[in-house]
Formats: sequence, C-alpha cells, structure tokens
Amino acid sequence: ELPSITYCEDAYSCAQGADALVVVTEWVQFRALDLDRLKSVMSQPIVVDLRNIYRPEDMRAAGFTYESVGRSPEA
Repeated sequence: ELPSITYCEDAYSCAQGADALVVVTEWVQFRALDLDRLKSVMSQPIVVDLRNIYRPEDMRAAGFTYESVGRSPEA
C-alpha cells in the first residue's frame, strides 16, 4: 500500500482543485472528457498532454492553457 497516493473515482474528482492536469495515458475514458466540466473543477485550466489525445484548437477554444509534445506551436 502506498499511503501518499490518493485514489479517485474518476478524472473529475482527480482534477478537483488541480493547478494543472498531465495526461499520461491514451485510455478511452480520458479521451472523452467533458471539457467544460473539467475546467469547472480545476483551480487553473492548464493541461499538459503527453499523449496528444486532444486537439490543441479544441482545448484552447474551451479555455485551457494547453501544451503537448511533438507538435508545432501553431497546432
């Protein structure tokens, strides 16, 4: 058991109050998040997408500061 780890029911409870969210998996359940709901539970709407599962223009349109890897800055 790892006492310093907090387990959550879903992505939204995990993001509750977060200053940033880092995507490290391509699992389907993380590809279909309600971006408005996600933004509403976060302290700061910042997403670092290490798997490129979101389209940068969609994330920016939803009001997120969005960073991904391996894409041009204009993407």
